[in-house]
Amino acid sequence: MKHRSLLFILAGFVLALGLGWVVFPAVLYERIDQPVQFSHAVHAGETVGMGCEDCHAILEDGTFTGIPKLEKCATCHQEEVGTSAEEKNFVENYVKKNREVPWLVYSRQPENTYFSHIQHVKEAGLACERCHGPHGKSSELAPYYENRVSGYSRAVWGSSISGIKTNDWDGMKMADCIHCHTDNNRLACIDCHK
Repeated sequence: MKHRSLLFILAGFVLALGLGWVVFPAVLYERIDQPVQFSHAVHAGETVGMGCEDCHAILEDGTFTGIPKLEKCATCHQEEVGTSAEEKNFVENYVKKNREVPWLVYSRQPENTYFSHIQHVKEAGLACERCHGPHGKSSELAPYYENRVSGYSRAVWGSSISGIKTNDWDGMKMADCIHCHTDNNRLACIDCHK
């Protein structure tokens, strides 16, 4: 009888873990595909040869352009330059109609957080890959997972519901910022929360 009770407790524990690690994220996050697929590998590779800063520039006034506006893409894509269905979709539905692509932003931070790319990239000398990973080599955009409660991307928390990181760029939680700022003797709340 004692072993049977222990077996039920263990089975309940395993079931709870399964629900927490598999079912809960499936309910919490909604998968949304980007409106257009995009290959960083084609644009940043040998074929086109663009660098991160060609599309995601830090301007002279210190502002970061983020996702480029349609006019930047349209300089090369007035007509299709390749044969992919995604490029055809992009040219027909966005470039020819002069309509901005409603990109979903993986790294949108909470309203009470201030983040400056110029301080991290220009002043601290961090490479884009330090926070964004090998995104510049990807052949397609990752699906966007939106938290149904907060409205933020799963990329902010990280791919694991436990919060355990598999690499440096998996998630952009406050603890990640604090860890790096502590290592570099930059720990003041006002640095990020203004």
